[in-house]
Amino acid sequence: MSLWARAQQLPPECLQEVRSIYRDTFPIEVRHCLALWIENRVWNVESEEQQQFFVDELVHEISTHADMLHTPDMFVTKMKLLEAAKNIQMQYGHAPQELFNYMRQCLTRELALIQKAMGTQYVSPPQTERKYSELLTGLRTVQQKVSLVGKEINNWNANMESFSLEYHECVKKKGHMSYLQQSPMTTERRDFEACLRLQIEEMERKLNIMIAQINHAQLELVDHLKENISILGELQSQVLDGELIKWKREQQLSGNGVQMQTNLNVIQEWCELLADLIWTSRQQVNNVSRISSKALADARQPELVSMLDEMSKQVTSLLSTLVTSTFVIEKQPPQVMKTNTRFTATVRLLVGGQLNVYMTPPRVSVVIISEQQAQQLLKSDSQAGKSKQPVECGDILNNTGVMEYQATSRQLSVSFRNMQLRKIKRAEKKGTESVMDEKLTLLFQSQFNVGGGELVFQVWTLSLPVVVIVHGNQEPHGWATVTWDNAFSPSGRVPFAVPDKVTWGQLAETLRIKFYSATSGGDLSEDNLRFLAEKIFNNKINLPLSTHELNALPVSWTQFCKDALSDRNFTFWEWFYMVVKVTREYLRTLWCDRLIMGFIQKKQAEDMLSKCPPGTFLLRFSDSELGGITIAWVGDNNGEVFSLQPFTARDLALRSLADRVLDLPQLQFLYPNIAKDDVFSKYYTKPEDQVLKNGYVKPVLVTTLPPYMASPAYAHSPDSHRNTPSVQSSYFGSATPAPTENTLMSTDLSFEMSSFYAEDFDNFVYEGMN
Repeated sequence: MSLWARAQQLPPECLQEVRSIYRDTFPIEVRHCLALWIENRVWNVESEEQQQFFVDELVHEISTHADMLHTPDMFVTKMKLLEAAKNIQMQYGHAPQELFNYMRQCLTRELALIQKAMGTQYVSPPQTERKYSELLTGLRTVQQKVSLVGKEINNWNANMESFSLEYHECVKKKGHMSYLQQSPMTTERRDFEACLRLQIEEMERKLNIMIAQINHAQLELVDHLKENISILGELQSQVLDGELIKWKREQQLSGNGVQMQTNLNVIQEWCELLADLIWTSRQQVNNVSRISSKALADARQPELVSMLDEMSKQVTSLLSTLVTSTFVIEKQPPQVMKTNTRFTATVRLLVGGQLNVYMTPPRVSVVIISEQQAQQLLKSDSQAGKSKQPVECGDILNNTGVMEYQATSRQLSVSFRNMQLRKIKRAEKKGTESVMDEKLTLLFQSQFNVGGGELVFQVWTLSLPVVVIVHGNQEPHGWATVTWDNAFSPSGRVPFAVPDKVTWGQLAETLRIKFYSATSGGDLSEDNLRFLAEKIFNNKINLPLSTHELNALPVSWTQFCKDALSDRNFTFWEWFYMVVKVTREYLRTLWCDRLIMGFIQKKQAEDMLSKCPPGTFLLRFSDSELGGITIAWVGDNNGEVFSLQPFTARDLALRSLADRVLDLPQLQFLYPNIAKDDVFSKYYTKPEDQVLKNGYVKPVLVTTLPPYMASPAYAHSPDSHRNTPSVQSSYFGSATPAPTENTLMSTDLSFEMSSFYAEDFDNFVYEGMN
């Protein structure tokens, strides 16, 4: 994504700072219209000798771009660009290096503002920018060629008209000659006839020259038309098969948390320029055909008709491909879709403004179809046959809308804001398949009129695969299907084929991105990923020591989300999904500050803590409790390590993990030796300092350990089957020994709520803080 595309995504206040960078001699209109060219030139290091031509090249680019703006709504922008070109030439014509350095300073300030706003280091990818610049240069080059062909057609037409006049004048003189030959021979007639014969011979000689010139011009014109259509086909392939497909792939990966780099608005600019050039070329072919059909027989090329027919088919096919391919889903519907729940989607036609499709506002309809129906739809379309309307697999409310045109953004789109899937018809299941394995898709359909109804295009596009659920407990498995499909679907696949096995390296990267996105920057380390590898492989194999060998191991879909983990009744994905969920909702800041060790085996945590002084603790994700996080610490009795019963989302919603760490005086040092208040204090909840409006004082929940933990007799785990104790937390004095981590699936909370009069509030302190 270009620097300017990044700038346009900034919040309004930051975008205003960017606007303030540019002044009259380098107006923001120039920055916007020549964004890729400017970045490609200014970021690259150029010698002083190269910079000497910078002003001339910039003025040329501005003028060329201004000439492309034909529509009335772009008139003001065109005038501003031409005025800017004039001012730049006047002010910097003799000082190109000064302009080059000034523009580099502007881009540097722009980059700094983007880095500050986004909080990340943005690096402009030179190869990508250079490729974009080359593509834009190719489009502008063919634009000049198309313009030259237009002039050639005008010249050719003028020559044809001149030939027609000369031809008819010659025929007239020949008729006069025939008339003279029928009259009596006289000296005067003989002299006049000789003079007339010389004139006819001169005219015939001139006509023969004109015929040769016209024929030569026709052949050149046809060659130039062929060349332009061929170049347009290549450029269109780069845009549609390269950049647009890349954008769609990035859109799919963004469902897993990958940040998109390609800007759809930039692609629209390319597609609009293509649409203009292809439509103009089509009109040129038709004009040549029309002029040729009216030409005199002597000026006609016999093979010209067939060549023009073939070119007309080619250029119309290019236009058809462009229109149908640029009907895209800008905002995808949710990929895990719950019945009777409102959802949204937005579709957009990238060339709708350029081709004036909005003059007859198109209506778009949406239906949901099965994977098999999507396959049949693509098959019938590839065979160029008229496909039958697919059978709907469910009823969608509010599934039609009319596309609207926004003149400022030149976008023709429609947003479905209140769609709702009322019911779903399931396909028959095979083997161990479940409803969460079934992938469906939303089919968006419309009809576009181009050229005032001259051409009519039936268009459709498919959404990314969706999984339909009817209950929240189906959500994890639904996201497993979607995550696997998004990450590993091959390009150009048959819907919705996806490999059954991938390498651990591929899956690990997917999990890392998923976790990073959910926690807004909390990445997974190599040790974390090795822990996940040990878990998904169930420790049944001796994992290689090297990361390269580990990443090459195959992992199947079944291992990912079908097979239960060793000694557990849930799968790897269910465990990971709940860890991501609880981290995103309750532990994100602690994780990003590296206060949670998280992905570590219980035995390994015990070994690490056993070498530490009493009161040392660490936080890790539970192996037995879905979405649970536990505290392991070194006790006072012979350095024994204890593990607190895991806290789940329900527990953390009542009291944060940082406050629970504060509540327990037994926890003194975060592993290896960091005083807990040094790192957790900024996350502690501040005590209420006033009475509630209703006159009551809000009670406070405080975590404590059972009384037996303070007993001298407590020297071993209360669980004889465990090497270390698993201790139940409580609120103020539950003396019941805790169930073990293996058997307890939720925390049994008990608490004592203390309330007192308002005037005694100043004496209130937390229990466990003395």
